[in-house]
Amino acid sequence: MKDFIVLIAVLILLLPFPLQYALEEYNHNQKSEIQSYVFTAKEKAKQEGYFTEKIKKQLIESITQNLNIKENDISIITDNKRKYRESKFNKDNLIHYKIEVPIKKVIAVPIIWGISDEENQTVYTIEGYAASEAIS
Repeated sequence: MKDFIVLIAVLILLLPFPLQYALEEYNHNQKSEIQSYVFTAKEKAKQEGYFTEKIKKQLIESITQNLNIKENDISIITDNKRKYRESKFNKDNLIHYKIEVPIKKVIAVPIIWGISDEENQTVYTIEGYAASEAIS
């Protein structure tokens, strides 16, 4: 009986580790999908010269439909002015963007560690720039 009680205690203590590994894999896959959606949107924005409302809407739709994230939780900060390609490099003609998407669960079993739901989340941010390919 004593061995059984010890076994149960050990199982309870070791259970969070495989669950955390599975959650890490899930979050990694989510981040990879977000990166691919942002890359696609960035390539479209390079052709247009900026992130159009249509491109932003498509990006938000891709993320919300496939990752179960609410639309109003996603933040997209971009230049709203068309940039044109020039023969010489000019950093003013770069398209800057910043996309923030919340990741709700970071720790698999937060109650064991005393972590609240508000603390058990993070924001995945993709920030960068691209050279415009739009010709004036």
